[in-house]
Amino acid sequence: MPHTHLTRGEELVVLLDESGRPTGTAPKATVHTADTPLHLAFSCWLLDDDGRVLLTRRAAVKRTWPGIWTNAFCGHPGPGEAMDDALHRRARQELGTSVAPPQPALPDFRYRAVMDDGTVENEVCPVFTSRLLAPLAPDPAEVDDVRWTSLPGLLDDVARAPAAYSPWLREQLPRLVPLLAA
Repeated sequence: MPHTHLTRGEELVVLLDESGRPTGTAPKATVHTADTPLHLAFSCWLLDDDGRVLLTRRAAVKRTWPGIWTNAFCGHPGPGEAMDDALHRRARQELGTSVAPPQPALPDFRYRAVMDDGTVENEVCPVFTSRLLAPLAPDPAEVDDVRWTSLPGLLDDVARAPAAYSPWLREQLPRLVPLLAA
């Protein structure tokens, strides 16, 4: 259900119908529950010149999947915000860096995942790739740790310890490997 009363600085997410069309907005702080409505998000994978990918461990204070390893960064575009602008904004907010223009990798990615406590992620979540343009300076409220890894190494790690990785990373990875290896 759309919300209209916001406090200053409150982040909104764009709610979607089953066809992916916007239907309204809701405060991000209230949307992730056991009955999370479908909403718009994005994932971005950062690559280096050696073909490695950047992984981040979500801060322990995060509402969803705290302490779990995931792709470089994720976020939600605000109402009327261009996807590229949202990607650049989140790269600054989460990682304290700037990135090259993001390239679409999995434009139709959608997933639903349920945490052990019943909290649901329910997102249309296009996936992008990019490269760093500046050093990392992660926000500790967003990121507890970072590491670069090879794709084969990541595939092995996810196979050995899937619960250590976000559900969206586990779903995106097998679809991304052939694209990133090319």
